[in-house]
Amino acid sequence: MRVGLGYDSHRFDPSRPLVLGGVEIPGSPGLAGHSDGDAVAHAVIDAILGAVSAGDVGRHFPPGGDQWKGADSMELLERSVGILGEMGFEPHNVDVVVITEAPKIGPFSAAMTRRLSQVLGIPEEAVSVKGKTNEGMGWIGTGEGLAVHAVALVTEIGPGVS
Repeated sequence: MRVGLGYDSHRFDPSRPLVLGGVEIPGSPGLAGHSDGDAVAHAVIDAILGAVSAGDVGRHFPPGGDQWKGADSMELLERSVGILGEMGFEPHNVDVVVITEAPKIGPFSAAMTRRLSQVLGIPEEAVSVKGKTNEGMGWIGTGEGLAVHAVALVTEIGPGVS
């Protein structure tokens, strides 16, 4: 078993839709970024890749050039699960905290959990997504953007299991 920690943060960009954990959240400004800006997916990618010392989202999907411009981050997560598998590991569980004053994450948590579990190939019960505020403090508290922390447990793929 190995544990990885992921983190991502982005400024809000009102010209884009907000996508978190593969779920579009209506009525909220999106996130600036080279891909679709899905900070949940990026933090989870960093957590699973970090658990096996395979680098981070920027190493595998560099921001620059056109290859990953506007990319669906859930597809990047799926590719990252493939990298994990090539190294003989698979995700076991993921815990995610989205830190933002708005939007409220609770109403979208179940949908994000479902989408992440599908892409990670693990049961919904093995995925946790929750929201916290920053109590009005700092750049998150003033509504400039949001941050995400993720922790992942990965395990070796057993014999005969793929």
